[in-house]
Amino acid sequence: MIPFLFAAGTGIFAQGRFLGKVLDEWVDDTQEFLHVKLPHLIVVAIIAFVLNRLLRMITARMIHIAEQHAAGQNRVAQVKTLAGVIRTTGIAIISAIVSLQFLDAVGVDLAPLLASAGIAGVAIGLAAQNIVRDMLNGMLILIEDQFNVGDTVKLAGVSGVVEGMTLRKTTVRDTDGTLYIIPNSQISTVANQSIDYSIATINVSVDYSANPDAVLELLKGIAADIRNQEEFRNLFVADPQILGVEAVKGSEMIFPVIFKTRATKQYAPVREFRRRVRLALEERQLLPGDPYRVFNWIADTATGIRKRPTNGGQKEIDPTAIRPPETNPFSGE
Repeated sequence: MIPFLFAAGTGIFAQGRFLGKVLDEWVDDTQEFLHVKLPHLIVVAIIAFVLNRLLRMITARMIHIAEQHAAGQNRVAQVKTLAGVIRTTGIAIISAIVSLQFLDAVGVDLAPLLASAGIAGVAIGLAAQNIVRDMLNGMLILIEDQFNVGDTVKLAGVSGVVEGMTLRKTTVRDTDGTLYIIPNSQISTVANQSIDYSIATINVSVDYSANPDAVLELLKGIAADIRNQEEFRNLFVADPQILGVEAVKGSEMIFPVIFKTRATKQYAPVREFRRRVRLALEERQLLPGDPYRVFNWIADTATGIRKRPTNGGQKEIDPTAIRPPETNPFSGE
């Protein structure tokens, strides 16, 4: 303070002298800053504060709604992850805008800075475009709730159970234990088998000689027993449907049976149905269908009843006991 008073007393800061001109410019700049730029910065700071609070309220509301209405903790964790990413990205953007406004207010030339940032952004974007694409697609998957951890899905040609999800990748465990890591940008089509219900169609093949009406009654009885069994009662969302004879191929008739169950719960009742059908066919001495089995029938002139031809009392040859030829049919050796 004393040196400044001494310098002022000597006339160094007098008007028209060099330091006097510098001091006058400082005073003018300070007045301009206080009159124009400082109120602008205060308004920018207030807006940034309001946007920050609004962003935090929105993300907190997202988490609160997820905790109240989400199906499980996995979905809550996904929403929390997405809310954290949105909050962090929003705060970073707001901070960058406020910093640029402050630098412009203090007189820093932003043109070189923005040009350098643009070049760096282009370089980073070209080098990490797949990562950016993965994260954008991951955000859409979380927002649209396309699938969750634990769902049975088919993604990018891979089927299995979703074991983990992030913004960049999804991990799927196949039925043989193989773990697939799929970048989210490669997920263009999602086949989710864990939503609402599952439909299983069992094609029961019975020999052509069987009475189709009797087979239909048999299948209806087995399906109804499984539907009302205590073990499987809560798995069904509708009664089984037996549609009749779907096709006839060779010596087989195909009876489709449709089970509509809760999502991914169709396997146990289907296995039980197949087991019971096998035992019921054996009990009633009904042959399973075979598209390659051929029967030759002849008509009895006396009774008019068709029956299989006989070989004149000779013993039938077991085709499995025929020995292969000992010579090569092509070379004769």
